[in-house]
Amino acid sequence: MRTTVASLVEEAEEQIRDRVWQPLAEERALAAQAASELSTAVTAPDVQQALEPIDRLERLREALAVLAVALARVHGRMAWFLAAASTALIPVLHWRALPAEGGRTFGAVEPTAEQYADAEDAVRGIRDTLLHVASV
Repeated sequence: MRTTVASLVEEAEEQIRDRVWQPLAEERALAAQAASELSTAVTAPDVQQALEPIDRLERLREALAVLAVALARVHGRMAWFLAAASTALIPVLHWRALPAEGGRTFGAVEPTAEQYADAEDAVRGIRDTLLHVASV
């Protein structure tokens, strides 16, 4: 996820630098709001790592919800960026933090600590890009 988001971040920065993407005031405001909400959902690495897996998963799902709500409110390049960022985080939707207790799980799997960290770093990369969008 981190690698995919890094590519998205690079493309977004390039489009802004080359003035291909010139965020409108509404996009900048939405980016600032979404970045703030992502900061609340996924905090510093040491804080996240201290959480129980169920809480880490909840926060990652909250980050996906933030992206989905922001995506519903925009069009064009901002929507394309948010959609691609959301798509990069899709594995989170297949994770579970609760034991299966012998039953089936609809394909949900328990992520490793490294997978949690990867997803959280990806969210931080998205947040940082949205902060950049908000500041141009």
